[in-house]
Amino acid sequence: MSFLEIADLRKSYPVRDEPLVVLRGLDLSVESGEMVAIMGASGVGKSTLMHVIGGLDRMDSGRVTLGDSELSSLPDADLVAFRNRHVGFVFQFHHLLPEFSALENVEMPLRIARLPATEATRRASDLLDQVGLTDRMSHRPGMLSGGEQQRVAVARALVMRPLLLLADEPTGDLDEKTAESLHLLILDMHRRHGLTSVIATHNPRLAESCNRVLRLQDGRLMVS
Repeated sequence: MSFLEIADLRKSYPVRDEPLVVLRGLDLSVESGEMVAIMGASGVGKSTLMHVIGGLDRMDSGRVTLGDSELSSLPDADLVAFRNRHVGFVFQFHHLLPEFSALENVEMPLRIARLPATEATRRASDLLDQVGLTDRMSHRPGMLSGGEQQRVAVARALVMRPLLLLADEPTGDLDEKTAESLHLLILDMHRRHGLTSVIATHNPRLAESCNRVLRLQDGRLMVS
C-alpha cells in the first residue's frame, strides 16, 4: 500500500435546494517521499481535498489512510491528535499570531505538545535558520514581508517533524519573484526533511517541479 492512500472519497456541502457535490469518488495514491501537485480551476475543490486529507474536515464517505492509520475511522479527539503530530499545513495566508514573534509562532505547536521550553526554542530556531530568517526571529509578523511571513509558516508547519506536508496555494498571495523564492524553499525543505508532500497550486513552475501533476476536475483527479 502507498504511504498516502485515498479511495472513493466523497464530500458535499448542504445548500438551500440540494447538496453541492465537490468530490465524487476521488482516488489518489502517493508514495513515501513523493511530491504531488494538484492543479485545477478556482472553486473546483482543491482546498476541500487538502482539508479532508489532513483531517481538518470530515469526508462523507470513502477512506483516507496515512501510513498505518486510517484517518476516516479515527474518533474526533484522536484525529486532532494525529493531525497535530503528523501533518504539517502551509496555507495561502500564513495565519501567524500577530502578537507573537516569529520564533514564538514556530514554537507554538511544540509548546502545545508540552515539549520543554529549551527544546522547543532549539527546534524552532533551527528551522527559522533553515528558512533564512536567522536575523528575523524576534520580529513580529507585522514587521516581516509577505514572503518572510510565509517562510515562518513553512517553519511552523515542519517543527513537529510531520509525516506529510500539505500546502494549499502557498505562493498564491505573493508577487512572482517572492513566489519563486518560496517555491525553491518548499522544494529544499521537502528534500532536506524527507517529506511526503501534496501541493495544491496554480503556479505552473511549482507544479512542474513535483514528481507528478494531477488535475482536479468534476470531483475527480486525472493526469494533467
